[in-house]
Amino acid sequence: MTDDPSRRGAGSKHRSAIEQRRAGMRRAALHFFSQFGLHGTSLDQVAERAGVSKTNLIYHYPTKEALYTAVLSDMLDIWITPFQALQSDADALPAIRHYIRLKLELSRDHAEASRLFCLEMVQGAPHLSGMLQGSLRTLVDDKADVIAQWVARGDLAPVNAWHLFYLLWATTQHYADFAAQIEAISGRTLEDPVFLESAVSNVQAIIMEGLTPRSI
Repeated sequence: MTDDPSRRGAGSKHRSAIEQRRAGMRRAALHFFSQFGLHGTSLDQVAERAGVSKTNLIYHYPTKEALYTAVLSDMLDIWITPFQALQSDADALPAIRHYIRLKLELSRDHAEASRLFCLEMVQGAPHLSGMLQGSLRTLVDDKADVIAQWVARGDLAPVNAWHLFYLLWATTQHYADFAAQIEAISGRTLEDPVFLESAVSNVQAIIMEGLTPRSI
């Protein structure tokens, strides 16, 4: 049987169109899940916002739980990517400084995803507990080893890696999870480029002060 390039191209476009449609469904679901959680969101709401029929939505995501899990998976991919970039052969202080910037930019660009993660954690991580105790814990352990190597080389002040991670995550994601509080107090959000740069420079300065070896 002859391989027809035109058929391959058509198949690729078809798969791309399907994935774009599925991604639109997940974005619509994120909008509601991040506000109302799994049980406070209906598939009818999601379908209407995504511009598809409920039947079409259920064809791709048979249950609300399946859709919720898919949204959580997207969210974790977003948050994990900058963390994975922390490598022992990098310069420690610039790498962490850059990580802070990336995390604050993610809080600006993916605030709903951050709030959904926060909501899932507050509820005891019922849909993420397996991953948190499995692949995510392995990743964090690997990056804790990176911090330990930097400390051993004298590139960082002695710190406990896990507490450093908790501090970095809590500080940067606060700007998304508590955006209403920040806007109420400061009158500005990360959408304001000047405020974003102020947040980046101040968070960097405060954290880097504690991480810089005293001999430097």
